[in-house]
Amino acid sequence: MNTRAAATAALTLTSLLVLAGCSGGTTSGGSMPGMDHGGSSSSATPAQSADANEADVMFASMMIEHHTQAVDMSDTLLSKDGIDERVTALAEQIKAAQEPEIAIMEGWLEDWGASSSDMGSMDHGSGMMSEDDMQALEQATGTDAARLFLEQMIEHHRGAIDMAEQETSDGQNSDAVDLANTIVETQTSEITQMEELLATL
Repeated sequence: MNTRAAATAALTLTSLLVLAGCSGGTTSGGSMPGMDHGGSSSSATPAQSADANEADVMFASMMIEHHTQAVDMSDTLLSKDGIDERVTALAEQIKAAQEPEIAIMEGWLEDWGASSSDMGSMDHGSGMMSEDDMQALEQATGTDAARLFLEQMIEHHRGAIDMAEQETSDGQNSDAVDLANTIVETQTSEITQMEELLATL
């Protein structure tokens, strides 16, 4: 009986191991079809690509659009004469921070097999300026332009912080969450700086 029991136990264990091996093979090779299609990108592995949820894709897509407008606003200001040098320095600082972040997030979307166009347009939410707002900045001059830029960018930054805080709450990809935390920290500091500048213009 002992011999028979041992044989039965061995057979059961062997069956379980075979099943586990089959299951493991299916999980590693078949549960994420297409994850290796990003072979042309050297910046991400399939594991990194798999570690992005819908909130991560939404964050990157919308923040690219948001950052792009901030860069446009900065370029508009920097094209003007007679602007307080402290304000132009801030505009250059914003560009220097956000242009590389745009490139990083575009790379993530490519790695994740997503596109910023998948999420549609932000319209005027999350601190985005309207066409009229952008036109007003374009037409403003001197101190008026500096003040308007600061007022608009404070609102713009607050929208970005809201979006970033949403990502820190709902996001899954560690790199995206890290960037969201950086945006919250950096842009909160810049809001303080802009409010102080406004008080002196």
